[in-house]
Amino acid sequence: MELVEAIILSVLAASTPLLLAATGELVTERSGVLNLGVEGMMIVGAACGFAGAWLTGSIFVGALFGILAGTMMSLIFALMALGLAVNQVATGLALTILGVGLSGLVGAGFVGERITPAAHLSIPGLTDIPLVGRVLFGEDAFVYFSIALVVAVWWFLYRTRAGLILRACGDNHVSAHALGYPVLRIRTFAVMFGGACAGLAGAYLPLAYTPFFIPGMTAGRGWIALALVVFSSWRPGRLVVGAYLFGAVTILQLHAQGWGVGIPSQFMSALPYLATVIVLVLLSRARSGGSTAPAALGTVFVPDR
Repeated sequence: MELVEAIILSVLAASTPLLLAATGELVTERSGVLNLGVEGMMIVGAACGFAGAWLTGSIFVGALFGILAGTMMSLIFALMALGLAVNQVATGLALTILGVGLSGLVGAGFVGERITPAAHLSIPGLTDIPLVGRVLFGEDAFVYFSIALVVAVWWFLYRTRAGLILRACGDNHVSAHALGYPVLRIRTFAVMFGGACAGLAGAYLPLAYTPFFIPGMTAGRGWIALALVVFSSWRPGRLVVGAYLFGAVTILQLHAQGWGVGIPSQFMSALPYLATVIVLVLLSRARSGGSTAPAALGTVFVPDR
């Protein structure tokens, strides 16, 4: 039971940054914007988040630094892709390259430093329950916040008028504009939200997952978050399942190597992407029971008046 509990806790920790970043990207893509710069925003959030926590001694301040860094990076993307109508794919890739270089510059002076990681919840009597105690009542605040964020996004998208307008901008920006809705402003706020989530996801890595910063510590998690949005077919509920599935594959491949299972680790690492391809094929064949991509996703919009 201790081994099972340790595996579950590891899966939750590995899945949290994926869930945070993917939730933000889902809102961004629902508005009709494809931002491939998630990896760049995450790594800058990791560098700035660790810097903020190390300088102030506060995990909360570090998280705010990560959110602010991701938001500022997203504004660069919004200026180019929305303000100047530059190709969104090229802009997102450029943002990732910029983020990798900028994070190395910001974090150069903090490599090798350590901080006290985020505290875990401890409720006497509940946290000590075998197997489920630490899983349900012994996590850090980031884990609980990630779940609450998905619930809030689901409620916003499907239970509010503002969410309906945002989805309308993603499905048909011309009609939304004709009805008088400020499409570019709505998309800018969606991009900023996605950047804030990506920055927080990156900050989680040095603030809670590992109590130190190293260059490139996101290790492609931003790209996995992008795949998760497709895997979930742009549905918040499915996003949770996908995030924990991807996190489980990441952790189980490490345990499989320790157990001496004769499966190449490279194949285990490729499983999340293979699962994404399979789901895409199944959804395209069924044409029912799932959400398709927003119709205007990645399409440049220039108001005519």
